[in-house]
Amino acid sequence: MMTAPDPGLSLIAVLGYALFAFLLGVLLTPSFVRFLKKNRLGKQLRVETVDGREAEIFRKYHQDKFGTPTMGGILIWSSILFTVLFSRFLSFHGVVEFSLLHRGQVYLPLFTLATMGLLGAVDDYFNIAGIGRKKGLSVLPKISTLMLIALLGSYWFFVRLGYDQIHIPFWGDLSLGWWYVPVFLFIIVGTANAVNITDGLDGLAGGLLVIAYGAFAVIAYVSGFTVLAAFCAACVGAIAAFLWYNVPPALFFMGDTGSLALGGTLGIIALMTDNVLVLPFVGAVFVLETLSVIIQLTSKKLRHGKKVFRAAPIHHHFEALEWGESKVTMRLWILGAFCAGFGVIIGILGR
Repeated sequence: MMTAPDPGLSLIAVLGYALFAFLLGVLLTPSFVRFLKKNRLGKQLRVETVDGREAEIFRKYHQDKFGTPTMGGILIWSSILFTVLFSRFLSFHGVVEFSLLHRGQVYLPLFTLATMGLLGAVDDYFNIAGIGRKKGLSVLPKISTLMLIALLGSYWFFVRLGYDQIHIPFWGDLSLGWWYVPVFLFIIVGTANAVNITDGLDGLAGGLLVIAYGAFAVIAYVSGFTVLAAFCAACVGAIAAFLWYNVPPALFFMGDTGSLALGGTLGIIALMTDNVLVLPFVGAVFVLETLSVIIQLTSKKLRHGKKVFRAAPIHHHFEALEWGESKVTMRLWILGAFCAGFGVIIGILGR
């Protein structure tokens, strides 16, 4: 979809930025976690499910996580931003020819990462401080702000850049006209919330995000968007650094500031590479988690409180089946990796 000239970064440069973001995150994490603990920025357990009932199963398996430091997403997206700025410093001094601060390919992902990261940070702080009936931002202001951020992005795509079509793999381009705007909103808000819903077990969302961003790094690179591919690689490195400390038992959580930012940015990258219909494959587990919540709520409403799953999202259902947290996480990673690999094949061959 993108038509801006591509400076053409080498594969070594792409992998180099991933390594830099990873090492930066690994080195900064101990100090960052000490800061979180010193200021008592710990996660408060939810007391209600999304339909207002007591979260009994969640508390049964996660009671010992009360007070675990959160807002780790700040370190993730800060590492990504610093990597982008560092690349600009290197290019300014002639160490590398091109930086990641590329208007045509990275400005929009950076905008989404920063704005949704800040929104999530506010939500996390409200949770820590116990502000709000459910210890966090209410649904309406949270969704409204997400919609506003997505609307600004859709304005840039549709009005300023003139994009109004999506690519259907193995078929061709489908022009949507002004319908492109609501589709854009659905993709961004939906992906941000899907990742947020999935972020419920130690390492689950982090591992799936590494897989998803890695998949889009491959798609972007093969498609000629090498700067965007390097940005995706930097995201992989920063998330992997977080995951290094977040495998069970987690040292700290990414919080909404991480899940919303990384989810929304993933949606932007799918739109920029014109792979909207590949996104459900690359993020198949995110889709599964979201559908499980929708099915559960619909069943309770239409079937007088009867549930389809023991708990939703579905990772808690598997916990209730006594799989164990680590087994649930690793099995969903495996599922996510297979689906993402299939998505990469479709994204490349579907052209």
